[in-house]
Amino acid sequence: MNFFTVSASPHIRTRESTSRIMLDVVIALIPAGIASIWFFGVKTLWIILLGTTAAVLTELLIQKLMKKPVTIGDCSAVVTGILLAYNLPPSAPWWLPVIGSIIAVALVKQAFGGLGHNFMNPALAARAILMASWPVRMTYWIKPGPDAVSSSTPLALLKAVDAISNATSGATSGATSGATAASIELPSLWDVLIGNIGGTIGEVSSLALLLGAAYLLIRGVISWRIPLTYIATTFLFTFIANGFELYNAFYELFLGGLLLGAFFMATDYSSSPVTPLGQFIMGAGCGILTAVIRIYGGYPEGVSYSILLMNVATPLIEKYTRPRIFGEVRSHA
Repeated sequence: MNFFTVSASPHIRTRESTSRIMLDVVIALIPAGIASIWFFGVKTLWIILLGTTAAVLTELLIQKLMKKPVTIGDCSAVVTGILLAYNLPPSAPWWLPVIGSIIAVALVKQAFGGLGHNFMNPALAARAILMASWPVRMTYWIKPGPDAVSSSTPLALLKAVDAISNATSGATSGATSGATAASIELPSLWDVLIGNIGGTIGEVSSLALLLGAAYLLIRGVISWRIPLTYIATTFLFTFIANGFELYNAFYELFLGGLLLGAFFMATDYSSSPVTPLGQFIMGAGCGILTAVIRIYGGYPEGVSYSILLMNVATPLIEKYTRPRIFGEVRSHA
């Protein structure tokens, strides 16, 4: 005679813990941090440490004040602090990562119930608030090297080329405009890949980010659906909108925060869909919004805002993509 054990769900379990998953994310972020220190100097390490320390202390203080269990050991606050620092320029003053991490943990994470309850990515939400509050500080880029000379990001240079090319019309003015646009020198693809360009601390080295992304995929920490759909949609939309120029569309994949956002922030468990179809929709939505903002918007980068907008849409996406429960009867009322 066969006997069945009846027990409460969940029935599928895993040995993975929150701390183990977050530790894997920290490990995956290390190559990008090393690359930023190599190109921009030790100051970037100081910014990362300030952001991380402020995030951990903020979470500890709030949980103590609210008499909740202290969960700083799960490393989620560490990940938030690192990601916040990675979204700051290397020229950021010491107080910017501190304020940003406090906002990310206190306002976006703990105010909604802590880990697993935040409806948007804390680091990106904090970055948007910092951008609105101190836009000059948040967009002051420096050229890699010991001299810390101010520089533009490749996305800003591309935006300038497009603006110059479209600013004037007519034979004479058009020729002048073309000559001016041609005088703007874009970094080589190799410089873009290794990180020898201006940008935020964590986004500049595409190779370092891809190395970390490969680690997360191999470890099974993230699914391929959101990042690959995100990147492919951005490429396709950019390719079509820019007159079917293959190299330019490929070149733009490694600019700005696309790789950092696609692999490390759009895949946030709390603020992204859990259904396979929902993840494809999330990636496609982020890709379309990023490309639209980059090409038609006044701001050269659109990764942060596209992910935040799709975070807000996640409950609606899951409502219409969740699988039907076996035996469920639809209500006709």
